Amino acid sequence: MISLEFLIASAIGLLVSTGIYLILRARTFPVVLGLAMIGYAVNVFLFAMGRVQINSPAVLTEASKSTDPLPQALVLTAIVIGFATTAFIVQLALRSRYESGTDHVDSKEEISLVDPREDEP
Repeated sequence: MISLEFLIASAIGLLVSTGIYLILRARTFPVVLGLAMIGYAVNVFLFAMGRVQINSPAVLTEASKSTDPLPQALVLTAIVIGFATTAFIVQLALRSRYESGTDHVDSKEEISLVDPREDEP
């Protein structure tokens, strides 16, 4: 049987790897999505640091089954800050698209892999 810790670690790894892949793309929208994915991975990691308990009551009854509320408060704060940061990055990407006319991260067109001289007779 797969443990809960393994599932959480796998989810964090998948989010980080997807985020890194998207950040390495040349367009601004995938970069914004990649940053959001890495932010979600950090939130899941912080939440997991509070010892996720299954089948335990919400009201603390015994000290051995309690979870740490500090990581949960940090995750709530990180969600709000992440939303504001993502909105700001989207606004910067839209402004960059308006100013440069392209949505490439480095404001250059894609390098064509086809030789333009092949079309000439």
